[in-house]
Amino acid sequence: MTMNASPATFSGTAAMLMVGSDHSPQMNDRSITVLFPGGFTFANFVADVFTVFIFILWLWLFITVASDLFRRKDVSGWGKVLWVILLVILPYIGVFAYLLTQGRGMAERNQARSLEARDNLRQIVGFSAADEIEKLDRLKASGSISDQEYGRLRARVLQ
Repeated sequence: MTMNASPATFSGTAAMLMVGSDHSPQMNDRSITVLFPGGFTFANFVADVFTVFIFILWLWLFITVASDLFRRKDVSGWGKVLWVILLVILPYIGVFAYLLTQGRGMAERNQARSLEARDNLRQIVGFSAADEIEKLDRLKASGSISDQEYGRLRARVLQ
């Protein structure tokens, strides 16, 4: 492989094309430009890793924002359309704008959904506070737990 005057341009074997009716490889004068002129260095590797990390972080935030946006019942369809247009046209600014303007509401809606899911799970599994307190009474009577542990666990059950 031969190098031209610019360190970022390579020509020769790397730029071979299949040309002609007999499909024999022939050299072409076109050159290939690489992203980093310094080649594959540690600094370029770190820059690539950082770029991938930022992209994955943005993708995670985008999915979080989109899922919150579409679960909301207090925003009209047109409001959702405007947010989606902002998220598509200006992705980074759109995600950060949504987080800044709706962040507190996102946390409250997320907490409400998790409490609702917990209550639904308890109902399906058959959890009841009375059953748990009865179990705690038996543990306290057998001496397996102290009075302090009993009080702390009973308060947690009643939450």
